[in-house]
Amino acid sequence: MPVNSPSHTSLQQLRDGLRPGQQEIAAWTGGPLAVSAVPGAGKSTGMAVAATIAIACHQLNARRQLVVVTFTRSAAANIKAKIRQNLKDMGLPPGGFVVQTLHGLAWAIARAHPDLSGLNPDSVLITPNQNHRLIRTCVEQWIAANARHYQILLEGRQFDGEETERLRRQSVLRTEVLPALASTVIHEAKSSGLLPDDLRTRSDEIADPYSVLAIAAGLYEFYQTQLRFRNLIDYDEMILAALRVLDNAAVRQSWQEQVFAVFEDEAQDSSPLQTRLLEILAADPVDPTNRDRDNLIRVGDPNQAINSTFTPADPIFFREFCEACRVKNRLATMTQAGRSARPIINAANFVLQWVNQSQLAGVEQPFRAQMIHPVAPGDPQPNANPAPEGEGLELHTPEDVYQTVERIGQRTLKLLKHHPDGRTAVLVRTNEQGRFVARELYRWYADKLPIYEVGQRDRQSHVPAEMLTLLQFLDRPHSPDNLKAALATLVERKRIPTQDLNALISFPEQFLYPGPLDPPQTDPVVQARQYCNSLLNARLQIPPTQLIPFLALILDYDQTELATADKLTDRIAQSTVGQNTLSAILDVLGEIVASEQFEAVETDDTEERYTRPGQLTIITMHKAKGLDWDYVFIPFLHEQTIPGSQWIPPQAQFLGDFTLAAIARAQIRASLHNQFPLPTLNVAWDRAKDLKTAEEFRLLYVAMTRAKRLLWLSAAQKAPFTWNKPENLQDREPCPVLPALMEQFPASVMD
Repeated sequence: MPVNSPSHTSLQQLRDGLRPGQQEIAAWTGGPLAVSAVPGAGKSTGMAVAATIAIACHQLNARRQLVVVTFTRSAAANIKAKIRQNLKDMGLPPGGFVVQTLHGLAWAIARAHPDLSGLNPDSVLITPNQNHRLIRTCVEQWIAANARHYQILLEGRQFDGEETERLRRQSVLRTEVLPALASTVIHEAKSSGLLPDDLRTRSDEIADPYSVLAIAAGLYEFYQTQLRFRNLIDYDEMILAALRVLDNAAVRQSWQEQVFAVFEDEAQDSSPLQTRLLEILAADPVDPTNRDRDNLIRVGDPNQAINSTFTPADPIFFREFCEACRVKNRLATMTQAGRSARPIINAANFVLQWVNQSQLAGVEQPFRAQMIHPVAPGDPQPNANPAPEGEGLELHTPEDVYQTVERIGQRTLKLLKHHPDGRTAVLVRTNEQGRFVARELYRWYADKLPIYEVGQRDRQSHVPAEMLTLLQFLDRPHSPDNLKAALATLVERKRIPTQDLNALISFPEQFLYPGPLDPPQTDPVVQARQYCNSLLNARLQIPPTQLIPFLALILDYDQTELATADKLTDRIAQSTVGQNTLSAILDVLGEIVASEQFEAVETDDTEERYTRPGQLTIITMHKAKGLDWDYVFIPFLHEQTIPGSQWIPPQAQFLGDFTLAAIARAQIRASLHNQFPLPTLNVAWDRAKDLKTAEEFRLLYVAMTRAKRLLWLSAAQKAPFTWNKPENLQDREPCPVLPALMEQFPASVMD
């Protein structure tokens, strides 16, 4: 062993601080290894120690490095700090490794070889969604180039030719159905390595009256053309560009010689192309085709895969990797977890088993049969498997959602009275539920509880987009697209009642300025018209430079949102000196929104803000992944929400009892998994429902496993049909998991 290497004793001490499962990572000496871990098992700690040992034992340096890949910048910073601290404790220099997000790694490869990547290093990154103007442009181009196909969509299942209905359907297709199909399929196909022609080929294999994949192929093609024309790239393009670089044999070998091994965290969230990129980098440069020589460690938990219904991630890929490694005796399992008290572990394990046996997800198996076990006595983690608070598990069925929030407030006050530094959170399924909880808690406990609603902070990042939407309406109020976008923003901000916006925008002039011969408008329509007219009147009276502060007040922004709006106004003023016109403001604001580079006003550190001691955090289940609290409340567990059902917007039901985006996703995934023949419309829709059901149960499992000492679950007897109108209460059935839990753990039932 070289003089500067750590002793065998110090390495062994590092290993001794690990649990079973973690020790198997640390014992890795080469080749592929799958690590399937349960929530709270300490994946990042095990990876950090394994990385430290590999760096020390193999004398890694800047020319031969270990690459650690994570999915978020915060996770990258966390594991990087752990590895550096371990190296420091062993007296080693802080080098020989690099920690990057997967997309950051891909961009580094592409940027290093612009001649091979096909990308301009000065390209602007975008994250397009359904409402992005790039997607809307592609939709308009497709409609113009496919008039006959568009007419088939317009007619749907049946159509009597009535003009008002035709205009309504046109609006639905242009602003909802086709943009949703485009944003879904483009991301799904690109991240899977599929080209537009691949989709067309698959479309020819399906008896489909709409030829959904053919439509998707056309939208995808126009999108790619727009990216090149506007010098833009998206995250999927980064991965593809890196793979194009690595197609060059000499360059590929050069990168493989620099990479000693690849450690991947959260592997259950990888797409096929992302996995392919890591496999290439981890391959042996001498024998790259021998997969048994890949120095690739993939760590993940397929039971925490909660992004597959809106991203191309699919837990089946990591499960297949685990199975392939198991056959070769290269599968490690991390089943001991010290995060939660035993009653919480028991509840999570029961849900996992019960859901798998229930067949509620049809042919899908939501969970890998992987139980959480408490840690062994003498575990090195301080306060592992802490003592429960009370029973540790509490199950409630309040009368309604208002009583639910009242109980949460009262229970939190008692908890924080006895444990002032306790960390507490309310986990909700949707942002609308979070707003309701925050509003009611503020109403009754604002002077007693420090309350932080995460969704409120997230909404501040939408300030530029909302301002652009309303200003575009003021600039061209008779544009159906501008009018609908403005009305949608006003509905979202609860300035006007929820209603069918497509019916309002068919004849914008008639809506805004009804004549004496026009049919009378309903009260919700009148309220929407009056609001729009007041904005148009303000446009005539207020200078363009003051419109953003005015609109911020109209939307009832809170203090931080107002600060963000003021910052946005200053930014625009700097870019429009001497051009104080609405047109100039729209140009600058459009660039800001398109580039997505405007940062909302920050007040403190994000990670600390979510888990601050003595605070009640209100956060969605998706955002809660990777975090934990002492006391976790999960209200509103109704069948309507979890597992819920595939929702078909009423305005789009003329196409059929399905959505085109869900159909296309199910057909693409069937193709990737070699499930031929590809499913027809009805079969694809059923598969989409099963996928959603499976993921909703995994999301509940993730939420439950955030709790350390107390897990509080409830389903009110009465809940809103829609959370946009929480005052309209109806009888609601509980999520099927809750009655099963009550039967299994009767001592935890609090009603």
